[in-house]
Amino acid sequence: MAKRKFQNGYPVKRQKLKPKAIKEGSNEEVLLADVRHMLSAQSLSDESESETVSEQKSPRTKPGFSPPERFSEMNVKISEISSTGDGLGLASTSDHVYVVPFSIPGDVVKAKIINCFPQENYTLTDFVEVIEPATNRNESLVKCPYFAKCSGCQFQMLSYEEQLIHKKTILEKAYRNFSSLPPELIPIIGDTISSPLQYGYRTKLTPHFDGPPGIMSRKARRANAEIKWNGVPPIGFMQKGTRKTIDIEDCPIGTDAVRLGLKQERERVANEIALFRRGATLLLRESTKRSPKPKDGEPTPKPSKAEQESIDVASERPSTAINGVIPPISQSLVRIRGAEEEAQDHLHYVEEKTCVTDQNAISTEFIDNYIFTNPAGSFFQNNNSILSIFTAYIRDNILGPSSTAASVKTDTPRSNTSSRRSSPVPAAAALQKPITNLIDAYCGSGLFSITLSPLFTHTLGIDIAAASIRSAHVNALANDITNAKFISADATALFASVIFPPDETVVVIDPPRKGCDADFLRQLLEYAPRRVVYVSCNVHTQARDVGVLVEGTRREGVRVRYEIESLRGFDFFPQTGHVEGVAILSRLDEARAGAG
Repeated sequence: MAKRKFQNGYPVKRQKLKPKAIKEGSNEEVLLADVRHMLSAQSLSDESESETVSEQKSPRTKPGFSPPERFSEMNVKISEISSTGDGLGLASTSDHVYVVPFSIPGDVVKAKIINCFPQENYTLTDFVEVIEPATNRNESLVKCPYFAKCSGCQFQMLSYEEQLIHKKTILEKAYRNFSSLPPELIPIIGDTISSPLQYGYRTKLTPHFDGPPGIMSRKARRANAEIKWNGVPPIGFMQKGTRKTIDIEDCPIGTDAVRLGLKQERERVANEIALFRRGATLLLRESTKRSPKPKDGEPTPKPSKAEQESIDVASERPSTAINGVIPPISQSLVRIRGAEEEAQDHLHYVEEKTCVTDQNAISTEFIDNYIFTNPAGSFFQNNNSILSIFTAYIRDNILGPSSTAASVKTDTPRSNTSSRRSSPVPAAAALQKPITNLIDAYCGSGLFSITLSPLFTHTLGIDIAAASIRSAHVNALANDITNAKFISADATALFASVIFPPDETVVVIDPPRKGCDADFLRQLLEYAPRRVVYVSCNVHTQARDVGVLVEGTRREGVRVRYEIESLRGFDFFPQTGHVEGVAILSRLDEARAGAG
C-alpha cells in the first residue's frame, strides 16, 4: 500500500487529473491561450520539433516530460509574463510550461509544484523565493509586507513604466487570441493611459474573515452547535493560489480614508467577534464631501462636534440578525480633513474624505464637477484618480475624428495618443447628419450618460438593475441633466423599442466581465448605430465581442459591419495584472460594406 503523503501536517488529497470545463473569458482560458502560444513559438524555433501546436486543440504531452512530484520544489527560469499576471517558464524538455506567480522574465525562481495539467501541458506552482533576480526586478519598489503572498497585487517589483508596457501587450494578445480577426483588421494599440496615483488609489476594499472552525459541518448545523471563536480570525484577503485568508493590517493601494477604515473595522470585529455566527465580508468605501471655501476675510466654518467625531449610519442595533451576522450598534465614518489642502489651493472648494462601512449608506464621488451618489455597496469604479482622464478620452473620441480632435486631456506623462490609429473619414461622412443621440447600455448609476450628456440632444440609459436606475435618476437631477432618460430593462431586449435613428446614434457598452451575450450583439448589429464605444473590465471577452461586430451580419441583403477605429488600455489598478479596455468602432457605410 502506498504511503499517504502529508503537507503542513495535513493529508494531501490526490489531484483530480480529469480536465474541467473552462469558462469562456476566465483566467484559465486566458492562461491556456498564453501557454499554447508559448509552446507553439518554441516549437517553431526548435529544429528538432516538426509539429506545431494547434490553436484549436490542446497539445499532446511529448515523450520525455515527467511531471514532478506534487509539493516538491524546483528552480524555474521565467521567459514571459502571462496576461493573468503570472510568470511562465519552460520545462527542460521544452514541451511543458510552469506557471509561477510574482515572477518576471529573466528571474530564476524556486517554485513549489501545486497542480499539474499534463493534457494542457502546464503546471501551477507557488512562488517560494528568487534565486537569481532579473535585471529589472526592483525589490525596493515593493511597499506592502504581504506582497508575494496576498493575491491582490502582482507587479510591485516592476517599475510603473514597465507595468504600462506589459498591459499594452495584454490588449495585443487579447485581440490576437480571442477576436478571430486577421491582423490587418486590428489597429495599432495605443500606449496604456496611466493612473495619476499608483498607490493610495482604491476607493473600495472588501476584506473578509472566515467563520469559526467546524461551524459549517453538517453535524454542527444539525446539532445547532454553540459558536466558539478561538480568538480573532485573520481579517484580510486570500493567499495567492489558496482559499486561506491572510491577516492584512494595512493595504497601501487603498486611499487614506479606506486604510483608516480598515484599521477601525479590524478593531470593531475584534471587540465584537462573539456577536458573529459566521464569517463576514467588510465594506470600506470612500466618500467625498465638498465644501465651499470661505471668501477672503470670512472665518472658516467650524465643523460640528458630531462631524469631528463621527457620523453614525446606523443608530440602533436591529433586534434580529441578518444572514446570521448581528450588525454593530453603529458604523462610524473615518474622517480625513486637510490632507490635500495644498493641492486644493487653486480650487474653490475643500474636499473631506470619509470611509463608509454600511452597505446601504450613501457614498458620494466627484468626477470633475459632476457628483455621483450611490449605495456604498453597489458598483462604481474604484479608482477615482483616473476617472476624469478616462471620461475625457471617451468624450473626445465618441463622435469620431471628423467631429472632434482625439486627445487625452491630462498632465500625466504616460497619457499620450501619438500611437493611436485614426481611421480615414468616409467620403459620405460630409453628407451624414450629426450624431445627436446616445444609448448607454449597462448604464449603472449613469457615469457615461451624465458625463457625456452635453454632447447629445437625447441620452437613454438602460440597466437591468432597478436600484442602479434609481441612482441614475438621482444623479441626473443632482447634475441638472435634463436630456437623459433612464429605464430598467434587460439589455438583451433593448433595441426593438429604441426610436433614435441609427445613423444619428452612438451606443456605449460597458458590460460585466463575461461580456455581451450573442443575442445582444445580434440586436446591436440589426439596429446598426453609426458608432459604438465598448468599455470593458475584461479585454479578452471584449476582443471576442468586437470580433463579432467587425465580422458583422447581413441585413436585407446588405452586410452590416464595423471597423475598429482605436484600441486603448487604461490602468485602473496599478500594481495588478488588470487593464481596462476602450474600443472605438465606426460602422462601415453600405458602399464600403458591399465591397467587402
